[in-house]
Amino acid sequence: MLFGDVSFSVASHAAWVPGIDSADAWQQWISGHRAAAGSQEPAVKCMPPMLRRRASPAGKIALETAYAAHPSPAPGSAVDDDIPLVFASRHGECARSVELLQELVAGSALSPTSFSLSVHNANVGLFSIARGMRGNGIAIAAGASTVEHAMIEACGLLADGARQVLVVMADGPLPAIFDGFRDCDDQPFGWAWLIQDADRHAGLPTVSIQWHADDLTPGACDRTEPGGLDVLRLLLREPDAAGLVRRANGRRWHWRRHA
Repeated sequence: MLFGDVSFSVASHAAWVPGIDSADAWQQWISGHRAAAGSQEPAVKCMPPMLRRRASPAGKIALETAYAAHPSPAPGSAVDDDIPLVFASRHGECARSVELLQELVAGSALSPTSFSLSVHNANVGLFSIARGMRGNGIAIAAGASTVEHAMIEACGLLADGARQVLVVMADGPLPAIFDGFRDCDDQPFGWAWLIQDADRHAGLPTVSIQWHADDLTPGACDRTEPGGLDVLRLLLREPDAAGLVRRANGRRWHWRRHA
């Protein structure tokens, strides 16, 4: 039984994967013939240094793609401050939180900056402050189906009247202390999509998602890569009838990219 469906068009998009830094490298990565490599972080040159220094490695990935998909307005132009922001991350600032807990165990003083930025909405806050955006800012974490719930939330905002919504998906590896709980090949990656109401005649990539109940154990996922990476490949490759089927959190998610 179909539980629901949403669709949207992607007005602009950006992605960051370590070691994938040319058009040829991206094509090889999309086709599965090249893996991400390295542990470098994006520079986030568009962000004021004072704010950029506060961001974690995963946060910098999210911010880099957010700036690329929704650039700052030209000097003298009006700030587009009403676009809602949806920042999604399965693990969020988990690494920073673990560091803080280890410092507590060791009896060390906690960094006020690290403490204030250990919350899940830290990066959407940094981006909205840097850009002077006063619209709705939401942080999403929903286990293995985080990417799906982020898009459902964003489509709900469109249905409520938002002209566009900026969706940012970024994650990194879990800290080593959680090795026994890994259920997929966590790795650093990030992407941002500026989405709007679906319009297949506008010449923009259009994506649809349908979902229904599945007999997979609740909380489990049948994929080896994070969902955000599977979905990124879906957008970047040529449309095909098969699309992408993901099983996660007791749901079967059907993704399709239309021309």
